[in-house]
Amino acid sequence: MRFSKRSLYAVRALVRLATQHEDRPVSIREISEIEDISLPYLEQLFACLRRSELVKSVRGPGGGYVLSRDAAEISLEQIVESVDETIAPAECVDNDSVCLRKSECFMHPVWSELGDKIRDFLANISVEDLMARAKKHTDATTSDGQ
Repeated sequence: MRFSKRSLYAVRALVRLATQHEDRPVSIREISEIEDISLPYLEQLFACLRRSELVKSVRGPGGGYVLSRDAAEISLEQIVESVDETIAPAECVDNDSVCLRKSECFMHPVWSELGDKIRDFLANISVEDLMARAKKHTDATTSDGQ
């Protein structure tokens, strides 16, 4: 199973927002430049994140985006689902009409259980956790370069 660039970019953008936010909204342009994600694409992602109530927009001079709640309360699962990404490892798990043999298929429960485990795993990783990982990674690469 692979996550799309859409999910990967949404995660990077949200972690960057949480990291850059110091009592001020962060502009999408700033995130775009730092993360090297195209501005129009990032605008689409932030529209999804806003609809899912993971971020709030702040209008006016110095406006931008802020997290809608504490970074510890936003999970990786929520981010992935906010950009309409499916977590199911097989299409038939999310869409009954895809498989006409669901009732006879011995693999359907396996795919369904795997999807539940992936969802649980992602639900237990918060933006705060990802920020800590990013800091640890940055610290390690910085100290290696000295």
